[in-house]
Amino acid sequence: MKISFYVLSESKAQDFLGFICQLTQTALNKSNQSLLILTQDKTLLSTLDEALWTQDETSFIPHQCLATLTNAIPDDNATKANNKMSAPVLLGSYMPADFNGIVLNTTLHPVNDFMAVTSNAKPTRVLELIKPDTTSVQEGRHKYKHYKQLGYELTHFKV
Repeated sequence: MKISFYVLSESKAQDFLGFICQLTQTALNKSNQSLLILTQDKTLLSTLDEALWTQDETSFIPHQCLATLTNAIPDDNATKANNKMSAPVLLGSYMPADFNGIVLNTTLHPVNDFMAVTSNAKPTRVLELIKPDTTSVQEGRHKYKHYKQLGYELTHFKV
């Protein structure tokens, strides 16, 4: 699995929604895989849901919200929920069973924590966003070490 870290500048962090929409559109343009935006923040989910519909004045990014968000990593029952994934972009707090696309992770947890409670999930690529605040940088370092120990191919970009 390939993991790309996007270390955001202060200006990109201030336009976090805009950057997520831009990165989502870029990922969709470069791949025919579905994309899951993982978030455990209800406010971010709501504003991102709206932002993806109005991303560009002449277009939108088709997406679907998965089940209701919780503040914890979901249990196995939530991952078995019957979600019909019809949009190229999914928004949610868990990884659906058998998911094998790209994950844009906005949570503080490594993607493997979500894979551990999901049946047959095998993402092909993970996009990690690191904001320029202390907590995000610290958690980003933790994720980097975790992924490195697992032998994943790691890259990082300063944006």
